Amino acid sequence: MHKRNGFSLVEGVLILALVAVVGSLFWFGTQGNKQKTSKPAITDGKQAATPTTLLWQQTQAGWQSTQTPPACPAQPIMQAPTDLRAATAVLYPGQTRGGNYKPHGGFRFDTAKDNAVKVTAPIDGYIVRGGQYLSSGEIQYTFDVMNNCGVMYRVGHIRRLPDSLQKLTATWPAAAEGDSRTQSVSPALFVTRGTTLGTSVGIIASKNVFFDWGVYDYRQTNQASTSVAYQQAHQADQELAWHAVCWFDWLPTKDSALIRSLPAGDPTSGKTSDYCKS
Repeated sequence: MHKRNGFSLVEGVLILALVAVVGSLFWFGTQGNKQKTSKPAITDGKQAATPTTLLWQQTQAGWQSTQTPPACPAQPIMQAPTDLRAATAVLYPGQTRGGNYKPHGGFRFDTAKDNAVKVTAPIDGYIVRGGQYLSSGEIQYTFDVMNNCGVMYRVGHIRRLPDSLQKLTATWPAAAEGDSRTQSVSPALFVTRGTTLGTSVGIIASKNVFFDWGVYDYRQTNQASTSVAYQQAHQADQELAWHAVCWFDWLPTKDSALIRSLPAGDPTSGKTSDYCKS
């Protein structure tokens, strides 16, 4: 009998098939690992892969970038965080309201039939902090969202969250009356521009339909903080008061004009503002 050298045609085909199966299993295994290690993001309630990583971290010296921030305009254009046509008044940032200084502003909806006001993200960013508390016995939520340009926005007095954000609150301290302290969100959660942040705002019992809105630029301090008097008055709140901006001017021209045409939401301070100039 003659000994065979090499493989028969059938054996060769079987070997090639086995190699292909092993290769496919390896490819799917590595792709699966990549998906598992991707950081979550929220795009209006749907998870997606985070396109970048958060560059800004809070330190004892304030918010600082861990890398060179991306090139951004002096005033990043944001979209309005709500339907401005429904707003009846605007709360000006940088004024005293209710006996306390408020670096943030906000919107009022005094003709709304209910509290069902939608709030959306005006620009991409990472939720870095959040909090929940009670006001007149009703739940209220706050979020701080940082854009990699070094610009953060704060939204407050949201009373109903989409499911994607409600999950964040599971480990937060129980809501207590008037305790609006926030805590870090780790890892920070990426949300894209246009993502729904809330579907109801304000206090139902008192028919007070409003939400707070503030924007803070950590690439520089604001003009108001160059005053010694301002520095002394707001020494304890440098993080917000020294970096708050007039966000009216950070919106498209049409939206900015509409906001300025609205009456002031606070009857005492009116349109007085340390940041917004006529």
